[in-house]
Order: sequence, then C-alpha cells, then structure tokens
Amino acid sequence: MGSTSRRIIRAQDIMHKGIVTIDGMATAREAAAKMRTEKVPCLLVEKRHEDDAWGILVVQDFVEGVLIENRSPDEVNVYEIMTKPTITVPAKMDVRYVARLLYRNDIRMAPVEERGDLIGMISLSSLILDNELF
Repeated sequence: MGSTSRRIIRAQDIMHKGIVTIDGMATAREAAAKMRTEKVPCLLVEKRHEDDAWGILVVQDFVEGVLIENRSPDEVNVYEIMTKPTITVPAKMDVRYVARLLYRNDIRMAPVEERGDLIGMISLSSLILDNELF
C-alpha cells in the first residue's frame, strides 16, 4: 500500500484578506449600513484599549438583539449585541482543525491572527466553497 501525500492547507491559504471594523458605540443601524456598503457578513468590533479583546458582530446578532427584541436599530449600540471576546484562528492552523474549531464552537466565521495582528477572515463556507478540499 502506497502512502498518499496530502498538502497541508492552512487558514492563511484560504482566508479572505478584507477585515472591516466598527466602533462598539456605533448604532445597529450604522453597523448594518456598513455591512451592506462593504458587502461583508460580519464586522470586527474595535478594541477600546491595548488589553481589550476584539468583538465580532454577525447577522444573527441583529436578529437576536434587535428584531426579536423589537428594539429600534437607532437605539441599540453594537457593544450591546456583539459577541466578545471573539475566537481567533492562527494563520498557520491546518484547515481540518479550523473546521473543527468553528464547528465545535458553533460559529460560522472567525478572524485569522498572525503574531497578534488580525490579517483576514475565515468561514465554514470558505472551507468548502472557496478552495478544492473536495
């Protein structure tokens, strides 16, 4: 039996390089407008200081924190509905482990980190749709 050699595909190989951020004090309406303008499915919420953690705002946060609660998007701040801290993925992580990390934490996307800097975003759909794993 011969051994099959599999090239390791890492998070940095398939991540999307665009990262769009927003201040936690912005309103939900401002955040939704930014997501539409930038054509992104999530926003990273900026740190307030060096020791702070990144937050993330995804479509589900609007559904749960604004629509279902019947709140005005002009009166809801991003920090009220975001998830913080956000799970980050090391740039060199094998995509098999990225998939496991996202799946087990019930999240669809995460920022990719290298040496403390966020360098891109990776999602479950990008694992399947944007490369040739299958």
